[in-house]
Amino acid sequence: MTEAERFKYIVRIAGKDIDGTLQVVHGLAQIKGVGVALANALCHLLGINPYERVGLLTESQIAKIEEAIRNPGKYGLPAWMMNRRKDYVTGNDIHLVGADLIMAVRADIERLMKIKCWKGIRHSLGLKVRGQRTRTTGRLGMTVGVRRRRR
Repeated sequence: MTEAERFKYIVRIAGKDIDGTLQVVHGLAQIKGVGVALANALCHLLGINPYERVGLLTESQIAKIEEAIRNPGKYGLPAWMMNRRKDYVTGNDIHLVGADLIMAVRADIERLMKIKCWKGIRHSLGLKVRGQRTRTTGRLGMTVGVRRRRR
């Protein structure tokens, strides 16, 4: 089978359809929870050329990538590269992707609102949470301007 015959234009990795014409690093970065730095680190850990096209990956390479994304600590990825260090529920260093990441963030925000801490109150009021200015930005509804006085 030639290289053109085995090329796949759409590859499904970790529940996400990825364009086969992209490089592996940029294709993996399309998965929610995986950035370019993590994708590059995973490619080097697994021995995959990060500049190869996603459509040229074999089924075994795709399976290895999926397993490494689900459990990067098993492949020697340092804990500081994971997006869920010392998880609130389990206490372990884990890495979440896709819908699991969205659900975990939503649960964290609900927990903050339930205990009524400052960040939780700001979330519940729909205001900025991280100390940004609110005097002129972050307004909802119609824009408010200054009306000119008629002469």
